Amino acid sequence: MDAAAKEQLVERFRAYLEASDAQPEEHAQRAETRDTAEAESPDLFTLLAEQAALKNEVKLESRQIKAALDQFRELFDTLRQSNTRLGEELERQQQSARDQQRDAERGLLLELLELRDRLRAGHEQARRYRPGFLARRGGAGTFVAAMADGSAMNLARLDEILARRGVNPLPSVGRVFDPHTMHATEVVREADRGEGEVVDELRSGYLQHDRLLRPAEVIVNKRTEETKP
Repeated sequence: MDAAAKEQLVERFRAYLEASDAQPEEHAQRAETRDTAEAESPDLFTLLAEQAALKNEVKLESRQIKAALDQFRELFDTLRQSNTRLGEELERQQQSARDQQRDAERGLLLELLELRDRLRAGHEQARRYRPGFLARRGGAGTFVAAMADGSAMNLARLDEILARRGVNPLPSVGRVFDPHTMHATEVVREADRGEGEVVDELRSGYLQHDRLLRPAEVIVNKRTEETKP
């Protein structure tokens, strides 16, 4: 065998040895890469366990959120009920204040109505006054007419004051007698009028808004059996 062949065989053997030495390192690198991949990629059991833990956390947070919403709803209902009670109490206090004010005004208004009755009576007398011959020559008729005009103006002014405070006359004549708002002071028997019809009014009744301030004093018709058709 010549030297060139020997040298070629030696080179092949060296390459074989070098390849044999490199294989364990490659095998180790491959094993390390596989272990790293296995460590980075969890198995199915670990994945299912993590999923179950995540579901439990979500359920726990959902319960906490639901409990917070329930507490907020209860608080809102409590506030709404408190608001309603406060509004009702405020309305009662305002109504009580209005009632107290009406009661305080009632005495004064009744006195004003008595004053109006006197002014009206004086006005009717002055209006119906007919002076005699001597009185006409003395100017009494003119004086009484001026008094009647003055009484009419005072009555109108007093009616305006009463109306501003919600005081208005209660209609009674020609209506059926109402024991809640009227007092029957006299009874007449007229065949051409209905049973219980108010024939005349002796003293006017008044309402303050929707409350009775003073009942009317009236004359009521009472039909006998003979006069009934």
